[in-house]
Amino acid sequence: MSLSPSLPLEGLAAIVTGAGRGLGRAEALELARLGASVVVNDFGQPGRDGSGEASAAPAEEVAAEIREAGGQAIAHTGDVADHEQARALVKSAIDTYGKLDILVNNAGILRDRMIFSMSESEWDSVIHVHLKGHFNTTHFASAHWRERSKAAGGPVYGRIVNTSSEAFLAGSAGQPNYAAAKGGIVGLTTSTALALAKYGVTANVICPRARTRMTEDVFQGFQEPADGRLDPLAPEHVSPLVGYLASPAAAKLNGQLLVVHGGMVAVVERPKVAAKFDAAKEAFTFDELDELLSPYYADRPRGETFAASEVLGLKRGQ
Repeated sequence: MSLSPSLPLEGLAAIVTGAGRGLGRAEALELARLGASVVVNDFGQPGRDGSGEASAAPAEEVAAEIREAGGQAIAHTGDVADHEQARALVKSAIDTYGKLDILVNNAGILRDRMIFSMSESEWDSVIHVHLKGHFNTTHFASAHWRERSKAAGGPVYGRIVNTSSEAFLAGSAGQPNYAAAKGGIVGLTTSTALALAKYGVTANVICPRARTRMTEDVFQGFQEPADGRLDPLAPEHVSPLVGYLASPAAAKLNGQLLVVHGGMVAVVERPKVAAKFDAAKEAFTFDELDELLSPYYADRPRGETFAASEVLGLKRGQ
């Protein structure tokens, strides 16, 4: 990592959750490269390397990498799915840098299983880390921005970048817990965007595709290029969009959903009403609904649902 000659995030303080490895690490490095002071969060303690020597916690390693490149960073190893630890995370940014300007929610886990095989704990753990984790940090960050706005008598600077997934958009059959959590995050984001707009805060959500430790099983059939080209699934394809959404340049983007991977960004449009039917009298009857809805769906392609599976085919240049 090296600092960019253009520093659009200079003077801003950021939190990136799940930033010890993979996508979160790339995002933390990018924010720091663009001038932000970063709190690198990842739930994990120091361990041992392959030789048995003590190794730093992943968050500590990324924070050290940022500092060695000339940036500012501290580490936080708390669990964002825990309400009080999320409070401590936001407080650490405010205590260290005097404020918080940017929140990037990335932390997550996978517990893939078909719906008929999934255990209660597999469901609960994924909802807990992804959806509650996003809520916890957003709750405390938004309270901070609201208080700052009241003190300032007007809008302040605030950016939230949340992480959903194509699994939600396409309805991944083997990930009902993950798809549900990621769908919930989209709802959380659009609600937050409307609630915080008057305070000067924007909230947007990305659906990234990246090869990380968490997704290595998902993308095991996709080989990395052997000719030295950047892997289309590299997290570095995602992090520039996060840097942009965190910047002043993205002030007019609020409550938006973008798919990003492999040198491509796709703006996903909000749902539209495809058809509307009115009851002949005050309320529908079963027979009337049968007469209206059955023909409407009769010629639809087999397997078509509300899910937008076509997003999985999006590629750069196509």
